[in-house]
Amino acid sequence: MRTYELMMITNGSLDDAAVSTSVDRFTKLIADQGGTVDRVDHWGKRQFAYEIRHMNEGYYTVVDLQISSEGLLELERQLRLADEIVRHKVVRPGVRTKRV
Repeated sequence: MRTYELMMITNGSLDDAAVSTSVDRFTKLIADQGGTVDRVDHWGKRQFAYEIRHMNEGYYTVVDLQISSEGLLELERQLRLADEIVRHKVVRPGVRTKRV
């Protein structure tokens, strides 16, 4: 299993409860695929730099996770199919060091 960082942007027209339900759905999917969620960081509603699908704002969420490559493929497939997810990106973070 490898460590990944998932950034997802949820539709800005949803309320906080719907966004939380959507994030919970994907964290459960990660667990179902044999992965673990290390941290969920809700950034809240933010303005976009440019219009996406006729929307100007969305809810940003960052999830630190560990999952296998097969599980990651299924997670990305589900993220692409979800109507409430405007954008998502999965990256392998570099080595984190403390700032002095």
